[in-house]
Amino acid sequence: MKQWYQMYKPELADTIRLSIPIVIAQLGVVLMGVTDDLFVGRLLGAIPLAGAGLSVSLSFLVSSIGVGGLSVVAALVSQARGRNDAAEINRLFRAGLWVALWLGLALGLVGVGVAYFYDQFGQTPEVTEIGRNFLLILSLSNIPLFLFIAARQLCDGLSYPRIALIITLLALFLNALLNYVLIKGVGPFPALGVQGSALGTLLSRSFMAAAIILYIRRNRLFQAYFSPSFQKLRVSRHIRQILQLGLPGGFTFFFEVATFSLAAMMAGWLGTDQLAAHQIAINMASITYMMATGISAAGSIRVSRALGRSNLTAVRRAGVAALWLVFVFMGLPAVVFLTANDWLVSWYIRDHAEVAAIAASLVIMAGFFQLSDGIQVVGIGMLRGLSDVNTPTIISLFAYWIIGLPMSYVLGFWFNLGAIGIWIGLLAGLTMAAILFPIRFFRLVRQIKPDAVETTVYTP
Repeated sequence: MKQWYQMYKPELADTIRLSIPIVIAQLGVVLMGVTDDLFVGRLLGAIPLAGAGLSVSLSFLVSSIGVGGLSVVAALVSQARGRNDAAEINRLFRAGLWVALWLGLALGLVGVGVAYFYDQFGQTPEVTEIGRNFLLILSLSNIPLFLFIAARQLCDGLSYPRIALIITLLALFLNALLNYVLIKGVGPFPALGVQGSALGTLLSRSFMAAAIILYIRRNRLFQAYFSPSFQKLRVSRHIRQILQLGLPGGFTFFFEVATFSLAAMMAGWLGTDQLAAHQIAINMASITYMMATGISAAGSIRVSRALGRSNLTAVRRAGVAALWLVFVFMGLPAVVFLTANDWLVSWYIRDHAEVAAIAASLVIMAGFFQLSDGIQVVGIGMLRGLSDVNTPTIISLFAYWIIGLPMSYVLGFWFNLGAIGIWIGLLAGLTMAAILFPIRFFRLVRQIKPDAVETTVYTP
């Protein structure tokens, strides 16, 4: 064991240093939704919480294609850095911004379409009215969100993740302030109720996009990648490359997020109390999940950089280190969820005993699937570092839509287990993915030729 630790100590240390800022920055993506739910639940009650919470889930579902798709840019930047190719890094940055803009517009229109058909989701009239308007505003906010994520890929790929961290923390503070001011109506600002929360998220995400792009263009750390001669280089090939690698990765993320969004709809079929309880528990689980995605991103960057250097030993060690880190990391919230579930729920709602009781039981379920959730998302990151994009999409479809969702429906409705049955199905899907993704990674590593330095798209 001591020999193993000495062998992996440098890799573990480097992955931890890279992971921590990315973890916090990734956490900021979901914490905006958590902040919205916290303020809406505490200030406005259970029905507005159900409507806003469902819209946050639906918005995250639609945006997941862009969020997952753009994350491939960091791995490509890291590979280019391994080859010391500054011009390539510049082209990837500019191409990433173009892809972010197009995805923001396209998925924003999808979000508008989902809002139009909101009444088809089987929710109560009150939840439908609140949720539709909330979703329209969140759909617009996808454009600045994607621009921020695209620009952040340059920072992460070059191992400067603290920049996005600081901007994210400032945006979270701004979002909390705007939530309170716009929901309640403070000073000259009108009381907009639940829609004020969505507007606060739009303004905060706009700040994030503007701040990170301005910082990158003006800070000396990045000047080597913005030589005037690079601006003449065409980026059409890189746009196609990002789309070719990113869209399958985006749909991999989509299938997982869709599973949880559809689970929220199922919870809504059980009643407003069940839906509100589900949103509380899923908020907590999404916090730890997004933190695990930080380790996943760090693992992807470390794997891709090692691949760029044609160091297969380093590729394998980067993957193993990421898996061990997420195993230890996700074990901590698992213990907290299992032992402090009532206290955690009290942060969201206190004046509705039935919702709190259901939510507390679901938080216990969330504790059980923490390890599976962490391992599967790190497995996706490891495969992204190898530019493996097609087979992970198929694995996600199988694990979540063939196993997870059907089991959720059968247990929740046929066996009358309610929300608990829905969450057992989620656990089954996550566990299957947690088994298959690492197996795929180590199988591919054994197949890579030592002199492979070019980006490869693996197919089934």
